[in-house]
Amino acid sequence: MALGNLQKRNIAFAASAVLLVIGVVALFFYLEYLRTHVTTDDAYVDGHIHIIASKVPGTILTLSVKDNQFVKKDDPILEIDPVDYRVALQETQANLEMERARLAEVQSRVETAKRQMTEIRASLDSARSALKAQEALAWKAGEDVKRAAPLIKGGIVTQEYYDQRKTSYDVAIAQVNSAKDNVSRLEGSVESQKAIIRQAEVAVAPQQALIQQKAALVEKAKLNLGYTKISAPANGYITKRSAEVGNQVAAGQPLLAVVPLEQERIWITANYKETELREVKPGQKAEIKVDTYPGRTFRGRVNSIMAGTGSAFSLFPPENATGNYVKIVQRIPVRITLDEGSDPDHVLRVGMSVVPTILVER
Repeated sequence: MALGNLQKRNIAFAASAVLLVIGVVALFFYLEYLRTHVTTDDAYVDGHIHIIASKVPGTILTLSVKDNQFVKKDDPILEIDPVDYRVALQETQANLEMERARLAEVQSRVETAKRQMTEIRASLDSARSALKAQEALAWKAGEDVKRAAPLIKGGIVTQEYYDQRKTSYDVAIAQVNSAKDNVSRLEGSVESQKAIIRQAEVAVAPQQALIQQKAALVEKAKLNLGYTKISAPANGYITKRSAEVGNQVAAGQPLLAVVPLEQERIWITANYKETELREVKPGQKAEIKVDTYPGRTFRGRVNSIMAGTGSAFSLFPPENATGNYVKIVQRIPVRITLDEGSDPDHVLRVGMSVVPTILVER
């Protein structure tokens, strides 16, 4: 009887020892797993979301998409009624042409004034030449009078001869004075014409600036007309659609969203505790499990670690210097990108809950 009890105790002791060894080994592997596998359930699928809004106000004329419809880049989505913007474009184009016609008129006045200046200068040159000729004739007539004066005293020439020479001299002097007056008049015309040209040229620059302003308004009107047609900015699915045909929309009002689901356009945002990121580095492998698809594992890699905690960039960041301080373990977002071919069917959706596990390399 005593021998049987001893055997039972030995068996129990051996079983306990085996269980203890198994537990120690299991605990060792579990701790080793925790050291090399960093996991969190505070993670979700993230991605680019293109919010579509109209740049111009108006009434929705056509709507080419439905909820959850797949669209390709540059596919038409909707159109704002373009009538008002087409009329505005025609009006600005008409104003531009009118200002261009005014500029042509101003430039024509400048050219006309310059041609007149050329004619006046030519007349002035001719008048100066005529003045020189008249002055030469007057000098000759004066010399004739000087030579005739002693001759008449000696009775060599008649009084009539002297009077003719004196009359010719007086006429020459009168013609010289007339030529001088003509030169002075033409010189004054040159100065007046210069002022006219300057005045005409001064009007050119403001008119050219006004044309540039009107041309800018034309370009703006063209842009506004082009903004009435809205196309898809990328491949993706239509979601959050609030637009309907006939709706009056304002500029900047969100109408719908386009969500791309290509593998390179989505990623995993995992909020790890700050105490778990000591060994986490970009490039490390990661396994992602998605609540929607139990039993399926997606592969990825750590892309980057955010430069601050989530609370530091919140709307109201904590102010530990004010009031009582309570230490709270912060979470830091980690971006995990999917490996190529990990989601060929694009089954992941933005916002899905996931459980990523980073394989820490030691």
